[in-house]
Amino acid sequence: MRDTITYHFLKRAIAKIDWQLLIFLLLFMNVKLIVKIFAIAFIYLLRFNFRFDFKLRQSRLPMFYVIVMATGLLNLALYRLYPNLNYDIGFIGGIFYWLLCILAIHQIKLTVENSGTEIIQNTLIAFFVINAAFSMANLLQIIFETGAINPYQYQGMFQKYFIGTGDNIKGLTFDTSTTNAFLNAFGIVYFLQRKEMRMVLLSMAILLLTGSNLTSILITVVLVYLFVFNSTRDQKSIIAICIFLFVIFMAKVSPQNHQYAESLIIKGLTKKQPSIAVEKTNSIASPEEQKQKLAQAYLDSEYCKMQMQSKAAAPIPNSAGSKPFVPAPNINSPPYQNRNDTTQQQKELIHFVKQKKLDSSVLTIKDGWYTTPGKVIAMMQTVTFFKQHPWKFITGNGMGNFSSKLAFRVTGLNIAGYYPARYAYLNPDFNENHLTIFLYYFARQAELHSVVNTPDSTYDQLAGEYGLAGIAAFLLFYVGFFLKRTNDFSFSIAYLIIMLSAFATGYWFEQLSIVPIFELLMFLNVKQNAKPDHHDE
Repeated sequence: MRDTITYHFLKRAIAKIDWQLLIFLLLFMNVKLIVKIFAIAFIYLLRFNFRFDFKLRQSRLPMFYVIVMATGLLNLALYRLYPNLNYDIGFIGGIFYWLLCILAIHQIKLTVENSGTEIIQNTLIAFFVINAAFSMANLLQIIFETGAINPYQYQGMFQKYFIGTGDNIKGLTFDTSTTNAFLNAFGIVYFLQRKEMRMVLLSMAILLLTGSNLTSILITVVLVYLFVFNSTRDQKSIIAICIFLFVIFMAKVSPQNHQYAESLIIKGLTKKQPSIAVEKTNSIASPEEQKQKLAQAYLDSEYCKMQMQSKAAAPIPNSAGSKPFVPAPNINSPPYQNRNDTTQQQKELIHFVKQKKLDSSVLTIKDGWYTTPGKVIAMMQTVTFFKQHPWKFITGNGMGNFSSKLAFRVTGLNIAGYYPARYAYLNPDFNENHLTIFLYYFARQAELHSVVNTPDSTYDQLAGEYGLAGIAAFLLFYVGFFLKRTNDFSFSIAYLIIMLSAFATGYWFEQLSIVPIFELLMFLNVKQNAKPDHHDE
């Protein structure tokens, strides 16, 4: 009898999930491009439909995608870029990225049009539960490896984890922890809107585990906004619990994250130089020379302290004839701290710089760069570029020629996915601007390898490669597309705040991960709050 009840319960639960959508999301969120392509092929084989219905007025899908591709083709003709075979191959790759965006949003829109909201909600619950399971598996693997219940404060293994523990909580996407953090930020708002309180807490817990200070602060701001403008008593209670969890995590679980964020702010305000000395030279020393210099500086600064510690820890006999007490090594002492060894990625970047003979422009210590986030410098470079090339302000510098995942990928550096070296392409404008920033920070010590120092930004991509046309298309035909169709502005604005903030931190359209989730939630919000005679539904 009990087995029969269980069987019928599982049968009803399975019937209430859109398995096609769930499998598509699970595959499409994967970091590997080949898996994303397989996901698209899978969903179109099951739901063969190419009726996108793009229109300038009352378009079914955002015209933004079409305008961006058209601008890219226009630049190809204007700047006569097509004679370069390697650029042509990269350009086709860039068009392919945008086509994948269109194919994905079309299937998402089909799902919302043809499925009930309850089924989609159950599907999203399943998706976030699976992601949470993957994230917890990441954490358990770290706990098992370190033997520490709280690896966020474990400084052994030369700080392999410690403050960077959250970087390894990647979830089902196997992408960066930032991707996982933004996904769960959307989950928090969505489940709060649907009053699925357990899912709100689960999503908040996973977001905190990623250790993403930016996303944690962002979701706190969004929750405060919802607390003030649109929330019931129960929702206010769960918002208060989420904020409390954030405070506890920063204060007790991972206090060094709070200290790290605070130090970045102080450094930015006071222009204080980093504690690690860096020689002002026109080229980076070899890895062995770097190790020797770091070791010498370390010994000079820590010698007296270590001597005092060794004396204090000397074995003292308890009594005549008894064995001396020898204390266990202190993993929090200097010898066990981060070694600052040159990583494989740093070696590859240094080799790339030397191979391209970029030493003088990339590896020279530049005034103010240590105290200014790389993203800010990237924005300044974009402004300067258009001052020097005003005729490119309208349509930009061309796809893959200034700031994009495509521009990084086609260099052959393999930092944005594998790319055949024989087809590598490096535009001088990208090389002299955003690539310089990346190489400058990421060829140096690990403390500079922060998201704030990467030039990645969708806004820079649209402005630099598509100009005013790209920015206008984004504001009018993407942001405006969703705002025009929603009646529930409070939660729609919350989703937009998260997405617009995320666009400042990465090339998310090309990343093909959090944008489809954002679009699904916005379409779903439109459907649930639309008037009966709404033209889209």
